[in-house]
Amino acid sequence: MRVPTRRFGRTEVEIPVLSCGGMRYQQGWNDMEPGEIDAAGQENLEATIYAALDHGINHIETARGYGTSEMQLGWVLPKIERSSLLVQTKIHPFGDDGRSLREIFEQSMAYLNLEYVDFLSIHGINHPQHLEACLKRGGPMDEVRALQREGRVRFVGYSTHGGPETAIPVAASGEFDYVNLHWYFVYDPLHWRMVEASREADMGIFIISPNDKGGMLYNPSAVLQKHCAPMTPMQWHDCFCLQHEEVHTLSLGASKPADFKEHVEAVCGAFSLAQVDRVTHALREEMKQRMGEKWMDNWFKNLPHHTQMECGVNIEEILRLWTFEQGLDLLEWAKMRYNLLGNSKHWFPGEQAKPSTQIDWDKIEGHPLASEIPAVLERAHERYVDEGKQTRLSEKED
Repeated sequence: MRVPTRRFGRTEVEIPVLSCGGMRYQQGWNDMEPGEIDAAGQENLEATIYAALDHGINHIETARGYGTSEMQLGWVLPKIERSSLLVQTKIHPFGDDGRSLREIFEQSMAYLNLEYVDFLSIHGINHPQHLEACLKRGGPMDEVRALQREGRVRFVGYSTHGGPETAIPVAASGEFDYVNLHWYFVYDPLHWRMVEASREADMGIFIISPNDKGGMLYNPSAVLQKHCAPMTPMQWHDCFCLQHEEVHTLSLGASKPADFKEHVEAVCGAFSLAQVDRVTHALREEMKQRMGEKWMDNWFKNLPHHTQMECGVNIEEILRLWTFEQGLDLLEWAKMRYNLLGNSKHWFPGEQAKPSTQIDWDKIEGHPLASEIPAVLERAHERYVDEGKQTRLSEKED
């Protein structure tokens, strides 16, 4: 089966609704010498790419920050007819090493062994200051435009781990052809405004990591499995995201050829829209029964941004984790995400609700759940924190 395609916004490119993400099949998260790459691992990567192409998944997505991914792809992509591929790489030009975007781009292209990329993303425009730095005279966007004039980049986009406060002004700038963002069931409704703003700007919309950051759906809770049957949770979630025409493609971080089958079946019409809606309704009702109607109607409304809190506590994110963990038994997902707070800079901003933190509660005065939120933050910290857990951000964030 070959997956359907959708128009990728104003690029006018027909993009497959599933994209082959390049951060699961590579050998390492740091650059390595070619001789250090395991032959069996490289064979698996090549088999994974060819399996993707057999299903019509010709959008191959990677990043300079994905360790050996670009180098290993550079040993297989030149074997394939270039016009049949859509290749995206991502560059984060806001690092501390002082290198320009072009310098990083040249390294990526040398690894990829390609003359051009179809999509070049500014990786990690995570707050408005990043946008300002990107668009300043002589900044990264000027370098991208030069690369476009040279025929080495077709379209420019960006990826973000920020929220609407970042995505809405980026869309309004008119400078970007597409966006890689986080929106799925566990980010609904918080991030839907990002999707709407990007769609209004006719940008292509690529959903980052729906299976991992969308609830670790490859290791689903019993309640998810019960309500999704006969679909798997990943199959339901693929359909849930794609039933919104604003969404164009979902990242699928395949680690081996067999990883495509489950998803391809889902997006090729194995399940009806009525089945998908039934599951979505059942999950929302489960959460309402557990959390209460008042909580479900109000937890996400008018919360202070973490930058508005003197203590920096990310109340919105902690309440999101609590709501979906308690509502759908997503404990390991909540722990994984919570322990990034305070450890991941702008990639996952804000602080945990530690007992020693002096929280400025006046910032939630008047919120319908103001009397409940302090106890929830305390319980969430006790339940999720793992002081000894060191999560490598680059292994989790794409």
